[in-house]
Amino acid sequence: MDLNLDTLKREILDYLESRELAVFRSTPGTLEDPQMVLWDSEHHPDYRMFLDTAIKTGVKMILFATREFEAGDIDDLLAQIEEVGMDRDQQRDYQNRLRKLRIYEGVTCSLELAFHHSSNLYVYELQPDWYEEFLVAEDEIASAMAEGDLDEGDSLGGYYSKN
Repeated sequence: MDLNLDTLKREILDYLESRELAVFRSTPGTLEDPQMVLWDSEHHPDYRMFLDTAIKTGVKMILFATREFEAGDIDDLLAQIEEVGMDRDQQRDYQNRLRKLRIYEGVTCSLELAFHHSSNLYVYELQPDWYEEFLVAEDEIASAMAEGDLDEGDSLGGYYSKN
């Protein structure tokens, strides 16, 4: 679903304050824990359900992180497309898809809430559809680059050891 995370971000912070929860502003994308448990935000998107669960377990501090979509995100991928050596049609397709995303520069593209309880990190994460599309393109381009690196790395350049 296409969400306006900028509006939701303010709403969540107000909700956290009304529940007297401490907010620890973490860095987005850094939540990694072997005991991480992800909330099913697709089927249960209401952040209040997640936070109420935290409150019922006695949690007093919530990790809160957001990320804004930056022009550099698109520029980096456009530069990678040039390096990959895709055919012209494929390059144009990616370039067009990425340029259409420029309208989202400065918009919140990721929102994360988390809390620790009983050695687990419970995480609620939301991303709008347009950002999911960007991540898919990013993965596809990275895969194409990796394949190109493997093709170049497999060759010994005609030299081999006689030892």
